[in-house]
Order: sequence, then structure tokens, then C-alpha cells
Amino acid sequence: MNVLKEFNIKTNNPELFEIAFVHSSYKVKYNLKKDYERLEFLGDSVLSLLVSHYLYENYEEFEEGGLTKLRSNFVCEDALEYYSFYLGFDKYLKMSNDNMTKNEIKSANADIVESFLGALFLDQGIEKTKEFLERYIFKFIDSRYVFFTDYKSKIKEYGDANEIEIKYEIVKETGYQHDKTFIMKILLDNKSFGLGKGKSKKEAEQSAAKLAVDKLGIDKNIFSVKKK
Repeated sequence: MNVLKEFNIKTNNPELFEIAFVHSSYKVKYNLKKDYERLEFLGDSVLSLLVSHYLYENYEEFEEGGLTKLRSNFVCEDALEYYSFYLGFDKYLKMSNDNMTKNEIKSANADIVESFLGALFLDQGIEKTKEFLERYIFKFIDSRYVFFTDYKSKIKEYGDANEIEIKYEIVKETGYQHDKTFIMKILLDNKSFGLGKGKSKKEAEQSAAKLAVDKLGIDKNIFSVKKK
């Protein structure tokens, strides 16, 4: 398998890595026995553990809450999709593109990073998986690359600190059941601070929260730390 050659991985179980790139739609279309979902489940935990350990060891200035936010940035879907294209995993994704939305394709590209790590962990063990992340992924942590800012948390912290009630209201939803678009309004003490759009309610809420954060000039750098 070419992906193994690219990363100089010697395995006695190449089938495990083949499965890591099989989407459920492809499994159904070609009547295969397995897809990547179980490996993704495992890889999600492996990635979270190793990123958590790296942050714990190298970012002593952050307390538990700050470490949680940092970890979220480096294991979120946007980050995983970026890693997938950076590593070239997208070339190996086996997926039936019939009626697939952009969000579903994005999600699949993110998934295969975790399923690959699940396969690598099973085949090579935790230390080899850690070495892989140290070589290809942890540099994005040290370069302080921001993949995702949790604007909802930012505006909630602002609301809690200033005794302001934060609410979201759905304004509109359009599109077919499998491909909807949502418009959400954010209100601070019942005053509208803008409308956010997204392919899910959570995404639309994040978009609306970003507008409020920008309008209020709230610091949104996840690496900002108040020194003791």
C-alpha cells in the first residue's frame, strides 16, 4: 500500500490500513465487510491522549481549562481535515460520492486521520504512534496554529463575567433534510448582535457568536495566558 511506503511503515497487517480508508458508503456500494468506523473510534481516543500528554509536558503555563481549549483546537474536525490533506490521506479515501454533501466529504477526510492512527496504534503500538505525531502533527501545536476558535465559549465567558444573558434563536432553516442551512440569531440581554449561518445549528451559533465577539473586541487568541 502506497501510504505505508510514503511514511516508511513496515507492517504485518496491511489489511488494517486498507480498512482505515474505507468509508461506510463505499463498503455498502461494494458489499465489503468492514469500514473505518471502529478504527476511527479507537484513533479518536489515541489522538486525544497523545495530544493531551504533549500539551501537559510542554505547556506548563496553562491550567486545566486552558489545556482543554488547546486540545480542542488540535483535534477538532477542521484540524483533522487539514492534517488529512497535509499528509495526503485524501488520495486514499475510498468513498462513494453519490449524493454526498461537502460537509460529509469534509467529515470523511477528517475521519481517516483518526482511523489511520487507530490502525497505527494496533499495528505498531503507542510509542510508534507518538513518533508519527511528533514528526508530522505536533509542529502545528508549537507553531501555535489556530484551526478553530470556540466563539460560543468566548461570548459565554464574557456574559458570565458581566452578568449578561446570552441566547440563540433560530431564524430560518432551508434545504433538504440531508443538506440543510441554518440561520441563528445571537442576543445579549435580548439585544440582537447579528445573524450566523451554518450547515448545522452549532455551526450557525458559532458564526453568530463570532460576530458578537468581533463587535465587542473580545480577545480570541487561544494561546493567551494570564501569568500568575
